[in-house]
Amino acid sequence: MSSAHGSQFSLLGQRRFAPFFWTQFLGAANDNIFKFAFTMLVTYQLSVHWLPPKLAGLVIGAVFIAPFLLFSATSGQLADKFDKARLTRLVKDLEITIMVLGTIGLFSGQIALLLGCIFLLGLHSTLFGPVKYAYLPQHLDEHELTGGNGMIEMGTFVAILLGNLAGGVLIALPADAWLPGAKAVALTCLGLALLGRLAAQAIPPTPSTAPGLKVNWNPVSETWRNLMLARQSVAVFRSLLGISWMWFFGAVFLSQFPSFAKDVLHGNEQVASLLLVVFSLGIATGSLLCETLSRRHVEIGLVPLGAIGMTVFAADLYFASRGLGGDGVHGVGAFLAEPAHWRVLADLFALSLAAGLYSVPMYALIQLRSPPSHRARIIAANNILNALFMIASAVIVGALLSAGVTIPQVFGLIALANLVVGAYIFLLVPEYLLRFLAWMLSRFVYRLRLVDDEHIPATGAAVIVCNHVSFVDAVLLMAASPRPIRFVMDHRIFKVPVLGWLFRLGKAIPIAPRGEDPAAYEAAFDAADAVLADGELIGIFPEGGITSDGQLQPFKGGVMKILERRPVPVIPVALVNLWGSFFSRAEGGRAMVKPFRRGLFSRVSVVAAPAVAPERVTPEGLREAVHGLLVAHGERVLLQGKEVAA
Repeated sequence: MSSAHGSQFSLLGQRRFAPFFWTQFLGAANDNIFKFAFTMLVTYQLSVHWLPPKLAGLVIGAVFIAPFLLFSATSGQLADKFDKARLTRLVKDLEITIMVLGTIGLFSGQIALLLGCIFLLGLHSTLFGPVKYAYLPQHLDEHELTGGNGMIEMGTFVAILLGNLAGGVLIALPADAWLPGAKAVALTCLGLALLGRLAAQAIPPTPSTAPGLKVNWNPVSETWRNLMLARQSVAVFRSLLGISWMWFFGAVFLSQFPSFAKDVLHGNEQVASLLLVVFSLGIATGSLLCETLSRRHVEIGLVPLGAIGMTVFAADLYFASRGLGGDGVHGVGAFLAEPAHWRVLADLFALSLAAGLYSVPMYALIQLRSPPSHRARIIAANNILNALFMIASAVIVGALLSAGVTIPQVFGLIALANLVVGAYIFLLVPEYLLRFLAWMLSRFVYRLRLVDDEHIPATGAAVIVCNHVSFVDAVLLMAASPRPIRFVMDHRIFKVPVLGWLFRLGKAIPIAPRGEDPAAYEAAFDAADAVLADGELIGIFPEGGITSDGQLQPFKGGVMKILERRPVPVIPVALVNLWGSFFSRAEGGRAMVKPFRRGLFSRVSVVAAPAVAPERVTPEGLREAVHGLLVAHGERVLLQGKEVAA
């Protein structure tokens, strides 16, 4: 049972996850301490003619992001070619070298050397990025992948937050202090680099997934090659674009916090820091919630939920921040004393929480469905796209502000743009929308319990056979499966309003009786065979129709015809306690006539049995297996004319 797995926090007590988590956490914190302290140093303390204070943040950000564009394609190949634990330790050795140079630069005030260290830190992050996301699928199973990604995302944003805060505090230490600001930053960063290397030493071996790979040193051609590979899976490629859009969206807010705090909210630097804290906590909270809301699956149904939240709360932030006035500059206390400001903070927290719900399932989907031999390279291509989208964000927002658009109006425009982008992605890849509807149905109409759902395979071709109780059986099975199921369904269900559109969107395969339409009958089996040939799941209801009395009907022989063409494992699945609900034919053979006949949140279960080898499959044996699942979980069923109950 999936419930047998521990929570995502239990991973912090396991060697396969904890050393890697702390390695990435310390690295992210170190990057941000150094970057933010250096930005404050050249803005407020040291003055050089070639780096004016008003451009310091922009230049430092551009120098840090440049390696992502130049070296991501190469770093992805290295992560696929070599052991990821060994590569991580080499990256941490590089970080120590960088911080030694940074210590020299901070002690001597050499700005050019420090700017070079920023570039090298960007290179450090570029090399580690593909490792970070390609490592997890080699050590976590499908049920743990969402929780593990949530922990990594939470750790990253908390590290960014703490790094910025610590960098600001340390660099502000006065020159007559026991340890002046620049020296305090230098020693702290060097110490964190050493701790990160120590944590990396405990990372378990993570073998190469492409040991024979010949490295292509041309970043342009290699990036293009990996994007073309990702395009072979529509869901993976659109997820790359979706994640990059999230970074575009987030960069709009992060880049505008100082100006938003000063010019719109009339707050000081501490108010700008408060906005960063609220945003980071929202991302961290949303990332951690993904595991709970997904029932420990890679649940991309959360992506539309996150997109809706991003749009709604970004739009409300526009309305909440219009017309905010006041005299003078507020500190945090005076800022929080204004009730209108709490709405701003609530919107900011909610939209960033939604961004966490949006991004974590996409990362997990990319990890799960990318070919293992190319996984790190696809993630590297994602990093390049992220960088390009963030650069585009800076250029577009800069142009809007130069054209006289206000910051609240920018937030309103990004809400509108998010609505358009979300609609485009979800209509182009209907799997997101279908999983969202399945998630909603299993959360707010039924209380769905999954039992032994690990028997539904995360990879490889298989046939799912299930009893047919209601018009939403396929939707509930979608909610239980870690990946899409292509259902073979009676052609008449496609004529049902809404449900017909839904199943067409999900590319369900219509089938008609051979005597009624021989061509449609054969076409259905051809389509099912093509799905299995691609290594995907087929779902069938071998009773041939929805039960009209709640009893298990004889299984027909369609499954045998499928297996004759393509011998694959068959997984018996039972829908338990669904009879009598709104979508079943419990009202004299009619369905959907009494919406609340069993009340709200009616409890139903999806129960899976171990796979049956194709050579052992018979319709009668499969019916016995499904019947056994029903009886074992308390459903009264007829078998050979006799009523049986648990």
